[in-house]
Amino acid sequence: MSDYFETEEVVKEYDSKISGRILSYLKPYKFLTVVVLAALAFSTGGELLFPVLQQRLIDRAIMSRFLPLRPERAGSGLGPEAEKALRELESAEGALRIRDYLFVPQDQNIRFSTRAEKELRARGVLEDGQWYAFGVSDSALPVMEKYGDLFIREENAGAIRSPDLEKLSADERRVIRNDDLSRILRTTLVLFATLALVFVFTFIQTIVSVLIGQRVMKDIRLELFKKTSSQSTDFLSRNPVGRIVTRLTGDVETINEFFTNVLIAFIKDISVMIGALVTLFILSPRLAAVALVTLPPVLLVTALSRIKARDAFRRQRVASSKVNSYLSERLSGVQVVQLFLGEKRSRKEFGERNGEFLDANLAEMYVYAIFRPIIDFLSVLTTAVVIAVGANFVLNLSLSLGVLVAFINLVGLFYSPVMDIAEKYTLLQSAMAGGERVFALLDTEERIPDNGRRNIEEVSGASVESSEHSRPPDALMEPPAPSAEPSGAPVLSRKSLVKGRIEFRDVSFSYKEGEEVLKRLSFTVEPGEMAAIVGYTGAGKTTIINVLTRLWDIQSGSITLDDIPAAEIPLRQLRRAILPVLQEVFLFSGTVADNISLGLPLRETDIVAAARAVHADEFISRLPDGYNTKLSEGAANISSGQRQLISFARVIAHNPAMVILDEATSSVDTETENLIRLGIQKVLAGRTSIVIAHRLSTIRHAERIFVLSGGRLVEQGRHDELIARNGLYAGLYRLQFGETCSPGTFPPLNLTDT
Repeated sequence: MSDYFETEEVVKEYDSKISGRILSYLKPYKFLTVVVLAALAFSTGGELLFPVLQQRLIDRAIMSRFLPLRPERAGSGLGPEAEKALRELESAEGALRIRDYLFVPQDQNIRFSTRAEKELRARGVLEDGQWYAFGVSDSALPVMEKYGDLFIREENAGAIRSPDLEKLSADERRVIRNDDLSRILRTTLVLFATLALVFVFTFIQTIVSVLIGQRVMKDIRLELFKKTSSQSTDFLSRNPVGRIVTRLTGDVETINEFFTNVLIAFIKDISVMIGALVTLFILSPRLAAVALVTLPPVLLVTALSRIKARDAFRRQRVASSKVNSYLSERLSGVQVVQLFLGEKRSRKEFGERNGEFLDANLAEMYVYAIFRPIIDFLSVLTTAVVIAVGANFVLNLSLSLGVLVAFINLVGLFYSPVMDIAEKYTLLQSAMAGGERVFALLDTEERIPDNGRRNIEEVSGASVESSEHSRPPDALMEPPAPSAEPSGAPVLSRKSLVKGRIEFRDVSFSYKEGEEVLKRLSFTVEPGEMAAIVGYTGAGKTTIINVLTRLWDIQSGSITLDDIPAAEIPLRQLRRAILPVLQEVFLFSGTVADNISLGLPLRETDIVAAARAVHADEFISRLPDGYNTKLSEGAANISSGQRQLISFARVIAHNPAMVILDEATSSVDTETENLIRLGIQKVLAGRTSIVIAHRLSTIRHAERIFVLSGGRLVEQGRHDELIARNGLYAGLYRLQFGETCSPGTFPPLNLTDT
């Protein structure tokens, strides 16, 4: 079983370089990023404004209590602390002077020590009790005259002791506190407006951040696909398809999570925490210092939780990878498992991996099951401490009730992001791991060099044509002809290679270093010639196609087309001129017509003409929807022979200058093979073609046959010549058709050819 998923590094805690590269994809979306940050700032500010508005509502409207002071009683010799406290009280916002009294609203953070309070009370500056002070309106005058001794008045201001205020009727109190009722209404409207704005900005932040994440994910996937599709066959052969698909799907999705659920959440959580702390210190520095006593344990618990979550995440990802890889392999080979009675063993092995996965998931769950209650406990503990100490401050008149209520709300606002950040840490690790693997793939550069800019006119004198696929399939029976080159930079195309001369000169090639497949191979295929390549399995036949079309680059020697080195021809033009029918036919999901045209803007009549050329029209017309019949994945709903015929029609529709058939009839029955041979003979007339086949009956009429053994050319000639030579080809022929020969003339099979 493949152990790729088990050995692959799956965890990266945090890497500033990876984060920087991820953020670099925001450049095309600067405006949207600014919108998100602005919406985030407004929504965070609104959340922090809520407790402050509540404090103002309670202290300035609902409670509305004033401290009575008589500053003239201070006299001389007042202590420094008491003198400082008196100055602060006299400059307090909203203070009212009525006769010899100074009424100070108790919504201020009255900063004086116990010593200063005692001294002010001892001198009679700070009196006991609480008052309600207000601005006198015309409607309040009758009430004040009715209860004349209970009120004190000067110009447009009045005051009454809080206990005496309760002696008034409800309507009379409403008249006296008319300004407070108006303030309550205004503040309530502001609260609702703030709530609505927080909702709107949170919605904007969420929807735009998701939009950015999706667009970035689209950009990265396109870049990954472009990079992967342009990599060399060597690279693709070394990296399983599942691994690359995971990069393009799962790993890119983790980057989307980074934008939508990690980055924005972290910014907001940290902003809320800092904002809550700042607001706490603004409202009451002393009580804020008390609230921070529990912060070190929170930081310690969070750090320990992060370490435990990291380890649990490692185990979970590795266990998940083991389960996925085992399922993928066993389900793909389920028929082999059933035929060899391996169901019981497979169930046992899967059970072990599934058990590891369960334990890993439970371990991750235990981390959060322990962490959340601890944070909840610390949050409740901090709230209790704040209430206990704050209540004492309220009783000592050094803190208002509204500030205490705001503190309780702000403590909850502070601890909520703490839990959120810890839970988002796993997503951060996943995003770092996914980003590391994505960028590792993007940084891999193993593509076939495409620097060809050779002007064919300067070398071979052949005219070139840059137009693509200009000759319709209804003229497929005629060989292509040269045409004039249009103005502009000359490029190589199908028609420029009409001469089709191919030459291998001392070509050596190996897929792995030290294991040569082609060994100083030299041969020539003349224009319009049908050449065949035969040999034992592993002799290097298919490799010739790979190096001729530059799916792989040779290590030494040279390959030329019409005397132009293949490396100097642009890959796009080279591969348009030479199209193979591969041994393993691959058809895409889609209609039959789509698989024949494969992106070309062909008319239906052109597609039908291509199919008729290889007798594929006979079975296609019998399909339920004809050329519009949908093919399933891998074209499993048609036979292998039919898939082969469609691949022939596809090559013909693209009308290349050269055709290479690699075991092209290996999946076709004898009757179908005869039909194909008739079509191929017409299609290949006048074109350079190479046929690679184990069925020697398909190449008996080839103008030249090359016989390979061990990566070397050992024989060449026509069929009759090679039979008469009684060499390797003759042995292959007799072995295939069952003809007998004496031991002295039958060549031994070289099964060690590679």
